[in-house]
Amino acid sequence: MRPPAAASGAVGIPPFDPRQIPVHGRDSHLPSVPAHAQTAQALRTRFAQAHHSWQPELRGEPAFVQRPVAPAAVLVPLVQREDELRVLLTQRSQRLSSHSGQVAFPGGRCDPQDADAVATALREAWEEVGLLPERAEVLGSLPLYTTGSAFAVTPVVALVPPQPLRPNPDEVAQVFEVPLSFILNPANHQRHRVHWQGQMREWFAMPYRDGPQEHFIWGATAGMLRNLYRFMAA
Repeated sequence: MRPPAAASGAVGIPPFDPRQIPVHGRDSHLPSVPAHAQTAQALRTRFAQAHHSWQPELRGEPAFVQRPVAPAAVLVPLVQREDELRVLLTQRSQRLSSHSGQVAFPGGRCDPQDADAVATALREAWEEVGLLPERAEVLGSLPLYTTGSAFAVTPVVALVPPQPLRPNPDEVAQVFEVPLSFILNPANHQRHRVHWQGQMREWFAMPYRDGPQEHFIWGATAGMLRNLYRFMAA
Protein backbone atom coordinates (compact mmCIF):
# COMPACT_ATOMS: atom_id res chain seq x y z
CA MET A 1 0.00 0.00 0.00
CA ARG A 2 1.13 3.54 -0.64
CA PRO A 3 -0.54 5.90 1.84
CA PRO A 4 0.79 9.48 1.80
CA ALA A 5 3.21 10.69 4.42
CA ALA A 6 1.68 12.58 7.32
CA ALA A 7 2.74 16.14 8.05
CA SER A 8 4.27 15.04 11.36
CA GLY A 9 6.41 12.32 9.81
CA ALA A 10 6.17 8.92 8.18
CA VAL A 11 2.82 7.21 8.33
CA GLY A 12 2.50 3.83 9.99
CA ILE A 13 5.81 3.87 11.86
CA PRO A 14 5.18 3.84 15.63
CA PRO A 15 7.78 5.30 18.01
CA PHE A 16 8.44 1.81 19.35
CA ASP A 17 9.70 -1.49 18.00
CA PRO A 18 6.71 -3.87 17.94
CA ARG A 19 9.11 -6.81 18.22
CA GLN A 20 10.17 -5.56 21.65
CA ILE A 21 6.66 -5.23 23.10
CA PRO A 22 6.04 -8.20 25.42
CA VAL A 23 3.57 -10.87 24.37
CA HIS A 24 0.34 -10.26 26.26
CA GLY A 25 -1.27 -13.57 25.35
CA ARG A 26 -1.53 -16.44 22.89
CA ASP A 27 -4.59 -18.22 21.55
CA SER A 28 -3.44 -21.82 21.86
CA HIS A 29 -6.85 -22.70 23.31
CA LEU A 30 -8.59 -22.00 19.99
CA PRO A 31 -8.90 -24.78 17.40
CA SER A 32 -6.83 -24.73 14.23
CA VAL A 33 -8.54 -25.11 10.86
CA PRO A 34 -8.28 -28.80 9.86
CA ALA A 35 -6.08 -29.73 6.92
CA HIS A 36 -9.01 -30.93 4.79
CA ALA A 37 -10.49 -27.41 4.99
CA GLN A 38 -7.30 -25.80 3.66
CA THR A 39 -7.35 -27.15 0.12
CA ALA A 40 -8.09 -25.02 -2.93
CA GLN A 41 -11.46 -26.69 -3.40
CA ALA A 42 -12.35 -26.24 0.27
CA LEU A 43 -11.62 -22.53 0.00
CA ARG A 44 -13.72 -22.25 -3.15
CA THR A 45 -16.61 -23.88 -1.32
CA ARG A 46 -16.20 -21.71 1.78
CA PHE A 47 -16.18 -18.46 -0.17
CA ALA A 48 -19.19 -19.61 -2.17
CA GLN A 49 -20.97 -19.88 1.18
CA ALA A 50 -19.70 -16.51 2.41
CA HIS A 51 -23.23 -15.18 2.76
CA HIS A 52 -23.71 -17.55 5.69
CA SER A 53 -23.57 -15.64 8.95
CA TRP A 54 -20.17 -14.95 10.48
CA GLN A 55 -18.69 -11.91 12.18
CA PRO A 56 -15.09 -10.69 11.75
CA GLU A 57 -13.21 -10.40 14.99
CA LEU A 58 -11.44 -7.20 13.94
CA ARG A 59 -12.83 -4.19 12.11
CA GLY A 60 -9.69 -2.08 12.28
CA GLU A 61 -7.45 0.04 14.46
CA PRO A 62 -7.68 3.39 16.28
CA ALA A 63 -6.64 6.19 13.92
CA PHE A 64 -3.24 7.79 14.46
CA VAL A 65 -3.56 10.34 11.64
CA GLN A 66 -6.21 13.01 11.20
CA ARG A 67 -7.58 12.84 7.67
CA PRO A 68 -10.58 11.38 5.86
CA VAL A 69 -10.59 7.63 5.42
CA ALA A 70 -9.66 6.60 1.86
CA PRO A 71 -10.66 3.38 0.10
CA ALA A 72 -7.94 0.83 -0.61
CA ALA A 73 -7.59 -2.86 -1.40
CA VAL A 74 -4.99 -5.57 -0.96
CA LEU A 75 -4.57 -8.94 -2.60
CA VAL A 76 -4.24 -11.97 -0.32
CA PRO A 77 -2.56 -14.37 -2.79
CA LEU A 78 -2.73 -18.07 -1.88
CA VAL A 79 0.00 -19.77 -3.90
CA GLN A 80 -0.92 -23.32 -4.98
CA ARG A 81 2.23 -25.26 -4.21
CA GLU A 82 2.27 -29.03 -4.75
CA ASP A 83 2.08 -29.87 -1.06
CA GLU A 84 0.09 -26.95 0.39
CA LEU A 85 -1.29 -23.47 -0.06
CA ARG A 86 1.03 -20.64 0.96
CA VAL A 87 0.28 -16.97 1.62
CA LEU A 88 2.38 -14.55 -0.44
CA LEU A 89 3.54 -11.48 1.48
CA THR A 90 5.97 -8.64 0.90
CA GLN A 91 8.51 -6.81 3.03
CA ARG A 92 8.14 -3.15 2.18
CA SER A 93 11.20 -1.15 1.19
CA GLN A 94 12.96 0.83 3.94
CA ARG A 95 13.04 3.77 1.52
CA LEU A 96 9.30 4.28 1.61
CA SER A 97 7.88 7.16 3.64
CA SER A 98 4.95 5.06 4.86
CA HIS A 99 4.89 1.66 6.58
CA SER A 100 8.53 1.23 5.59
CA GLY A 101 10.07 -2.15 6.35
CA GLN A 102 6.78 -3.69 7.42
CA VAL A 103 5.26 -6.94 6.20
CA ALA A 104 2.27 -6.29 3.94
CA PHE A 105 0.07 -7.69 1.22
CA PRO A 106 0.44 -6.24 -2.28
CA GLY A 107 -2.09 -3.44 -2.44
CA GLY A 108 -2.82 0.24 -2.21
CA ARG A 109 -5.22 3.12 -2.71
CA CYS A 110 -8.16 2.73 -5.07
CA ASP A 111 -7.67 4.76 -8.25
CA PRO A 112 -10.58 6.42 -10.08
CA GLN A 113 -10.11 4.11 -13.08
CA ASP A 114 -10.43 0.95 -10.97
CA ALA A 115 -13.80 -0.71 -11.51
CA ASP A 116 -13.90 -2.04 -7.94
CA ALA A 117 -11.76 -3.27 -5.05
CA VAL A 118 -10.89 -6.45 -6.95
CA ALA A 119 -9.51 -4.38 -9.82
CA THR A 120 -7.45 -2.31 -7.36
CA ALA A 121 -6.00 -5.38 -5.66
CA LEU A 122 -5.06 -7.06 -8.94
CA ARG A 123 -3.57 -3.87 -10.40
CA GLU A 124 -1.48 -3.23 -7.29
CA ALA A 125 -0.25 -6.83 -7.17
CA TRP A 126 0.89 -6.50 -10.78
CA GLU A 127 2.60 -3.16 -10.12
CA GLU A 128 4.29 -4.23 -6.89
CA VAL A 129 5.37 -7.82 -7.49
CA GLY A 130 4.52 -8.61 -11.12
CA LEU A 131 1.72 -11.05 -10.31
CA LEU A 132 -0.30 -11.57 -13.50
CA PRO A 133 -3.96 -10.56 -12.98
CA GLU A 134 -5.23 -13.12 -15.50
CA ARG A 135 -3.64 -15.92 -13.45
CA ALA A 136 -5.43 -15.02 -10.24
CA GLU A 137 -8.60 -16.93 -9.38
CA VAL A 138 -10.46 -14.49 -7.14
CA LEU A 139 -12.42 -16.35 -4.45
CA GLY A 140 -14.01 -13.36 -2.74
CA SER A 141 -13.34 -10.63 -0.22
CA LEU A 142 -13.11 -10.33 3.54
CA PRO A 143 -14.81 -7.45 5.41
CA LEU A 144 -13.37 -3.96 5.33
CA TYR A 145 -10.47 -3.35 7.69
CA THR A 146 -9.74 0.28 8.64
CA THR A 147 -6.08 0.95 9.32
CA GLY A 148 -4.66 3.42 11.81
CA SER A 149 -3.32 5.33 8.80
CA ALA A 150 -6.93 5.98 7.69
CA PHE A 151 -7.44 3.48 4.89
CA ALA A 152 -10.57 1.36 4.55
CA VAL A 153 -9.01 -1.77 3.09
CA THR A 154 -10.83 -4.54 1.24
CA PRO A 155 -8.82 -7.78 1.43
CA VAL A 156 -9.34 -9.71 -1.84
CA VAL A 157 -8.47 -13.40 -1.55
CA ALA A 158 -7.26 -15.25 -4.65
CA LEU A 159 -5.70 -18.56 -5.63
CA VAL A 160 -2.60 -18.13 -7.79
CA PRO A 161 -0.30 -20.69 -9.41
CA PRO A 162 3.45 -20.48 -8.80
CA GLN A 163 4.87 -17.99 -11.27
CA PRO A 164 7.96 -15.83 -11.80
CA LEU A 165 7.57 -12.52 -9.96
CA ARG A 166 9.07 -9.11 -10.64
CA PRO A 167 9.17 -7.13 -7.37
CA ASN A 168 9.31 -3.37 -7.80
CA PRO A 169 12.50 -2.39 -5.90
CA ASP A 170 11.11 1.07 -5.17
CA GLU A 171 8.38 -0.48 -3.03
CA VAL A 172 9.28 -4.07 -2.20
CA ALA A 173 12.44 -5.26 -0.47
CA GLN A 174 11.46 -8.92 -0.43
CA VAL A 175 8.70 -11.35 -1.39
CA PHE A 176 8.18 -14.44 0.73
CA GLU A 177 5.59 -17.11 1.47
CA VAL A 178 4.09 -18.44 4.68
CA PRO A 179 2.23 -21.77 4.86
CA LEU A 180 -1.51 -21.20 5.11
CA SER A 181 -1.52 -23.89 7.82
CA PHE A 182 0.69 -21.63 9.96
CA ILE A 183 -1.77 -18.74 9.63
CA LEU A 184 -4.81 -20.91 10.32
CA ASN A 185 -3.33 -22.24 13.58
CA PRO A 186 -4.17 -19.67 16.28
CA ALA A 187 -1.40 -21.03 18.50
CA ASN A 188 0.83 -18.90 16.23
CA HIS A 189 -1.17 -15.72 16.96
CA GLN A 190 0.42 -13.49 19.61
CA ARG A 191 -1.40 -10.64 21.33
CA HIS A 192 0.48 -7.43 22.13
CA ARG A 193 -0.54 -4.19 23.79
CA VAL A 194 1.08 -0.84 24.48
CA HIS A 195 -0.04 2.58 25.73
CA TRP A 196 0.48 5.06 22.89
CA GLN A 197 -1.06 8.43 22.00
CA GLY A 198 -3.12 8.49 25.15
CA GLN A 199 -4.78 5.10 24.80
CA MET A 200 -4.12 1.40 25.07
CA ARG A 201 -3.54 -0.16 21.66
CA GLU A 202 -3.63 -3.87 20.97
CA TRP A 203 -2.63 -5.90 17.94
CA PHE A 204 -1.87 -9.40 16.77
CA ALA A 205 1.53 -10.62 15.59
CA MET A 206 2.41 -13.84 13.79
CA PRO A 207 6.21 -14.11 13.73
CA TYR A 208 7.24 -16.65 11.10
CA ARG A 209 10.75 -18.07 10.96
CA ASP A 210 12.05 -19.22 7.59
CA GLY A 211 15.50 -20.63 8.23
CA PRO A 212 17.67 -17.92 9.80
CA GLN A 213 15.21 -15.14 8.98
CA GLU A 214 12.15 -14.19 11.02
CA HIS A 215 9.33 -12.30 9.32
CA PHE A 216 7.40 -10.26 11.88
CA ILE A 217 3.82 -10.14 10.62
CA TRP A 218 1.87 -7.69 12.74
CA GLY A 219 -0.62 -4.80 12.74
CA ALA A 220 -3.12 -4.52 9.90
CA THR A 221 -1.65 -7.46 7.97
CA ALA A 222 -1.93 -9.75 10.98
CA GLY A 223 -5.41 -8.37 11.70
CA MET A 224 -6.66 -9.28 8.24
CA LEU A 225 -5.08 -12.73 8.51
CA ARG A 226 -6.78 -13.17 11.88
CA ASN A 227 -10.10 -12.45 10.19
CA LEU A 228 -9.23 -15.04 7.51
CA TYR A 229 -8.71 -17.57 10.30
CA ARG A 230 -12.05 -16.68 11.86
CA PHE A 231 -13.75 -16.94 8.48
CA MET A 232 -12.29 -20.38 7.77
CA ALA A 233 -12.98 -21.61 11.31
CA ALA A 234 -16.61 -20.40 11.38
